[in-house]
Formats: sequence, C-alpha cells, structure tokens
Amino acid sequence: MKQLPLDLGHRSAMGEADFLVAPGNADAVAWLDSWPDWPAPALVLFGPKGSGKSHLAQIWRARSRASLIGPEDLSIEDVPELLRPMRAIVLDRAQEVAGDPLMERALLHLYNAAKEVNGYLLLLADNAPINWVLRLPDLRSRLLAAPAVGMAAPDDALLMAVLVKLFMDRQIRVGEDVITWLMTHTERSFANARRVVDALDRAALAAKKPITPHFCRQVLGERTPAVRSPENPEPGV
Repeated sequence: MKQLPLDLGHRSAMGEADFLVAPGNADAVAWLDSWPDWPAPALVLFGPKGSGKSHLAQIWRARSRASLIGPEDLSIEDVPELLRPMRAIVLDRAQEVAGDPLMERALLHLYNAAKEVNGYLLLLADNAPINWVLRLPDLRSRLLAAPAVGMAAPDDALLMAVLVKLFMDRQIRVGEDVITWLMTHTERSFANARRVVDALDRAALAAKKPITPHFCRQVLGERTPAVRSPENPEPGV
C-alpha cells in the first residue's frame, strides 16, 4: 500500500511523549526555548483546543519545575505561596480571569510579585489578551505588554503527517487508507492522534494483527470523538 511522504522534526518532551514541531506551533516552541530570557515576567500562549498548548506547557514545566494552577486557585492571600519554591507558574484557562474582580486583582498581584522575585508566569488561553474584557486597567496594560504567541490547530495535511510519523516512530507501517479512516473517524488534534496510535499499537500487538481500516473500526468504534487513557483522561488543549 502507498506510504505517505513526511518531513517533520520532533523533540523529546522531557520524558513525555514527543512534541511535534510544525509551522503552526514553531513560534511558541521558540519562545519557550528562549526561557528564561523573556522580556516580561509573563508569556501568553493562546490557541484553540487541540493545538497542543497543554503539552507544550508540560515541557516547560519539566524545565522550570513550575506549578500548574487554574483561575479558581487565584487569591491575593495565596500569591506568596504560589510562587514558592520555584517562582514559576502555569495558569491554565487564563482568559476565565477576565470579568471577575477578585481573580483579576489576584492575577495582577501575582504578576507584580513574580516581577519582584524574578519569577515567570506562563498563561494558557483560548485567545489573545487583547480580546479579554478586563476590568482592571493595570492588569490589562501588563498583559498587553507581555509577549503573546498563538498556536494553530493542525490542518488536514499536517495531522495526516503527524499520524504517519507517530506510526513510524513505533516502526509500524500503515497504508494511506488507515490514515484516511482515522482522519474521518477521530478527533483532529495532536493529543488525540497520540492516544489513537497508542491504542492501535497496543491492540495490534495483543491481537497479532496488522492495522487496517477494519481493525481500526474494531478497536476504536465506527466514530470515536476522542480516545482517552487513565493517565490523560481529557483531550489535550
């Protein structure tokens, strides 16, 4: 069966699965590679669900030993503790802070505290801060001054290439018909592509069968929005 051509770089994710570098995420990778030489205490990483923000943040957390928090964890009283011991924090769903007076004040306090101790904040969001409806002018000015880099959802050509590469990394040869089936029957995201390939690899080894569209249908079902695992129960964002 016909094999798809592929020319993509990849990187080790510090003990995690490979993070695939592509045009849609290359700028974000470059910014995280430049840490700790950021021009501001904060960096905003934004993009749609499935673009790989969470996976890239995991790589940065492995380097910086940053804590992971959500908007619900923000309070002015807890800011000193949040910056201990490593002075690095990943704030997930950062756009949810906008419009909540207490959360906005807490994030402003956290930003200022990070600056005072030479700390770092990585903010993950669905869109850029310029689109957030922030009530505090001081917070808005600080976030707009911080670098913000977008990540694009994978297009069809890239996702097909990613699937092929994930199979190749496991020394599995699949035909174009398998890739086409997966493109039309599974969630189109980098995170889910990794989980789908892992599930098929395990099932094929156990059954001692080749991976074909029929085998994919048996393992994954006729339509599988996402394949989840106990280690990563939600699709990556």
